[in-house]
Amino acid sequence: MTAPYARYRRAAAIPAGMAMATALAFLPNTAATAAEDAPAPAPAAAARADATPLSYVVNVRPGHGTSAYVKKAVVKAGGTIVTSYDQIGVIVVHSSDADFAETIRKVRGVQSAGATRTAPLPSASTGDLGAPKVLSAAEVAAADAPAGQDPLQPQQWDLPAIKADKAHEKTLGSKKVTVAVIDTGVDDTHPDIAPNFDRKASVNCVSGKPDTADGAWRPSAEESPHGTHVAGEIAAAKNGVGMTGVAPGVKVSGIKVSTTAGFFYTEAVVCGFVWAAEHGVDVTNNSYYTDPWYFNCKNDPDQKALVDAVTRASRYAEKKGAVNVAAAGNENYDLASDEITDPSSPNDTTPGDRVVDPSKCLDIPTQLPGVVTVASTGAKGIKSSFSNHGLGVIDIAAPGGDSTAYQKPDAPATSGLILGTLPGGKWGYMAGTSMASPHVAGVAALIKSTHPYASPALVKALLYAEADATPCTDPYDINADGKIDAVCEGSKNRNGFYGWGIADALDAVTK
Repeated sequence: MTAPYARYRRAAAIPAGMAMATALAFLPNTAATAAEDAPAPAPAAAARADATPLSYVVNVRPGHGTSAYVKKAVVKAGGTIVTSYDQIGVIVVHSSDADFAETIRKVRGVQSAGATRTAPLPSASTGDLGAPKVLSAAEVAAADAPAGQDPLQPQQWDLPAIKADKAHEKTLGSKKVTVAVIDTGVDDTHPDIAPNFDRKASVNCVSGKPDTADGAWRPSAEESPHGTHVAGEIAAAKNGVGMTGVAPGVKVSGIKVSTTAGFFYTEAVVCGFVWAAEHGVDVTNNSYYTDPWYFNCKNDPDQKALVDAVTRASRYAEKKGAVNVAAAGNENYDLASDEITDPSSPNDTTPGDRVVDPSKCLDIPTQLPGVVTVASTGAKGIKSSFSNHGLGVIDIAAPGGDSTAYQKPDAPATSGLILGTLPGGKWGYMAGTSMASPHVAGVAALIKSTHPYASPALVKALLYAEADATPCTDPYDINADGKIDAVCEGSKNRNGFYGWGIADALDAVTK
């Protein structure tokens, strides 16, 4: 059975309201006949016929000299500069010239350049995957918790799964630590988020250029609640209201990089990482992939430019002190395999089947150097049915939920999904590696709280060393139909399902 491919595979996670057969991801179809590592049609093809405007990134050597020279060439080639990140050598450009990318690549000093989308500006795509399962006012009012717990905490099976409840007895984390949620926006007015919100580290980066207007980081009513859910998982305050985050004493910021239609384009992601780098962020959470290509093949000049740009930005954030954490994806792909069938790219116009080598065609930022790649586990502590995996690709695992029919939590919890905050002062359930990643980001924040002078490299080393080693689940037949749903490779100490193991919040604050 092929996975249900939709635009928000990682961003919208697994909507609780969908039927099990379509909400969960199974083994991908590998029977496509496209050539291995074959690039898709040129990204600008859909727009070139009508010469409609597209967005581009032009990558040059970092520094003002080369950038200034190339900027003149950009204008001459028919481009309009939106903004320039000279510190990493990335220029964001709009152009209606069908030959812009080909022309600018020939300019001295340009290292790569490419269209960031296949749809004209602005994207005309609409629709959503559905909403999370929202708790009713009656359910919230009826919540009952033991002394010392927030009202909804008994429904959070994910906290004891990583020993976060025990960690909170030692510390809730430091207010000097900030985790940036690079996502669809964060509702900072939510009662569980407001006490810990870092306004100075928040911004709207959707255009590729920072918008610092008050509240620009918030999602509108028609936009996905995903970023707000993620923010609550990380740092919902322990305040007697609602739920509790993994690190309820740290700060959380919102860096909005998703269009209203739900696309995470390269220029926005670059802006997000650079903003985090220059505003004192200690950890970034990235529960998305960069649109429109699920995998970006480096032998395609456009896709190579996108990899170059996001790599520069993520490395810059790490150089400035941030640990970058990313979701592994929800298609049950083996990211260490020789080939994967990708039927979903480009997802902002007309996708087509292609077979790619995931070692050459990268999911960004998930597969970028230095990024902590997170797989998802369910309430029984085994790989979620949908979670991508792969020996040497997955670094660590954490609760992201699963179908309650597959992995049912122990009472008093009732749902196998993950509870989080939702815009408008609500709470609800979602599932996906999108939900696993913020658990690791929260644990990283606790490590940084305990070791305030630790470098990103040391925080990551501690994160992996303190994880609970988890052996392969073999055989892995998550739906008990007698068929193997995924194959795990590796040892107990490091394997394709769980990486170095399942994140451990208690060790993060005691070691």
